[in-house]
Parts: sequence; structure tokens; C-alpha cells
Amino acid sequence: MVRFSIVRITLLPQNKTITISGEMRVSVLLKKLSLLPSTVMVIRHDQLLTEDDLVEDDDEIEIRSVISGGL
Repeated sequence: MVRFSIVRITLLPQNKTITISGEMRVSVLLKKLSLLPSTVMVIRHDQLLTEDDLVEDDDEIEIRSVISGGL
């Protein structure tokens, strides 16, 4: 029996949920989503992931836009 694994991704602040299949590095995931690493934070279970970390089967992650402000 073939098991299809997915990664559930919540994009914030858009509050949009998408799914992808397969295991991959965060850098590859961001490239697939056309997101620049310097503009987002990737979070799994309250842990910040780096570009070298693996997003694994059945993970649920958040990708949050980094918003800066100031004077």
C-alpha cells in the first residue's frame, strides 16, 4: 500500500493553508513557494527553522511574514 505524506503549511498573515507532498529542506520549500528567506520565519511546534532544516512528512508548519517598522 502506498502512503501519501503531506506537509500542511499555514501562511500568515494571509491565513491561507496549503499542502505539499514530500520531505524537503526549508530552502527548497521557500523556493517552491517563491518566498525569499529573509522575508519570512518558518516555524514548527514553536521552533524556528533554518534554511538547512528538513520539513518532514506529516509536519504542520507556519510561514510568517517578517514585518518591520520604525521611524
